[in-house]
Amino acid sequence: MAGVTDQPFRILCRKLGAGLAATEMLTADTRLWNTPKSRLRMSHAGEPEPRVVQLAGSDSQALAHAARLNVDLGAQIIDLNMGCPAKKVCGKLCGSALLRDVALVAQILEAVVSAVSVPVTLKIRTGWDRNNRNGVQIARLAEACGIKALAVHGRTRADFYAGEAEYETIRHIKSVVRIPIFANGDIDTAQKAREVLDFTGADGVMLGRASHGAPWIFRSVNIYLAAGITASALSRAEVRDIILSHLASLYAFYGEDSGVRIARKHLGWYCEQLLPDSAVKGTRQSLMAAATTSAQFALADDRLEDWVNEGHTLVRLPA
Repeated sequence: MAGVTDQPFRILCRKLGAGLAATEMLTADTRLWNTPKSRLRMSHAGEPEPRVVQLAGSDSQALAHAARLNVDLGAQIIDLNMGCPAKKVCGKLCGSALLRDVALVAQILEAVVSAVSVPVTLKIRTGWDRNNRNGVQIARLAEACGIKALAVHGRTRADFYAGEAEYETIRHIKSVVRIPIFANGDIDTAQKAREVLDFTGADGVMLGRASHGAPWIFRSVNIYLAAGITASALSRAEVRDIILSHLASLYAFYGEDSGVRIARKHLGWYCEQLLPDSAVKGTRQSLMAAATTSAQFALADDRLEDWVNEGHTLVRLPA
C-alpha cells in the first residue's frame, strides 16, 4: 500500500471503522530518512492510537535501530513487512524475498522484538512460490520469536496479485499458532470477510486494495461481522462530504504541488467506484487536468454536487 496509506488516508479509514492502519512501508536505512517522502511517512500528528509503523529491510541491526527510533517518535506498534512482492523491494532482499531465508527471518525477528518495548507484528505471504510455501514454518518461528500478531496474504510472491487468493495455508497457520492471525487477499465485501473468517478461523481480516476509492468498506465489514446485516447505504451527500474532506486533508498534508498530484489517484478511484462507466473517462480527464488544488477541488465539488442531485439519494456501497 505504498503511495496509498499516507496519514490522511489512514485517518480517514480509522474514522470509517478500520481497527488498525499501518504507515506506508518505511525503509530501515536511516540514511534515506531525510527525504521529503520519508519525513512525511514518519509523521503521526493527529493520528488516532494505536499508531502502527511498518518497516522494511534485510539487516537485522538496522531494522532494530529503525524500530527504536520510530518508537521514540511515537510508534506504538512496529510492523515488519515480509510480504511486499514488488521487484524493487525483493531485489534488495526485502519484503517477501526474505521468505527464502528462514535463518535471516529469525535473526530479524529476534533483533527487533528485543529492541523495543512495544508489540511487533509481521506481514507475510504464504511463501516465495507455490513449490515453496513455508508460511506455516514462518508463522511458528514468528510466534517463538515474540511476534504478537501475524497478517498473511493468501498468495505467494510469485503470484503477485494474479489469480485468486488461497486461504488453506492461512487456515493451517491458524491451527498451529496461538497468536492472532489476520487473513488478507481478495477480501472486497463484508460477505467475503465473513466467509474467509469462517473458513480460516482467523481473528480478523486485513483489507488493502478494496479500500481504494471505497474507504467506507470498513464500516460495511464491521456492521456485517457484528450483526450479520448489510450496512445501511450512505447518502450521496455523505459520500460527497467524505471525498471532499479527504481532498482537503491531502492538500493540507502535502501542500500545493504534491497535494494536487497525489489527490489524482484517489479521485480516479472514487470515479471508478461511484460513476457509471459512461461518465468515468470524461470526469477523470477533467480532474486529472486540474493544475492547482483550488481548481481540482472546485471541479470535484461541482461534479459531486451534480452526482448528489441526479435523483438518487442513496449509493450502494461495498457490503
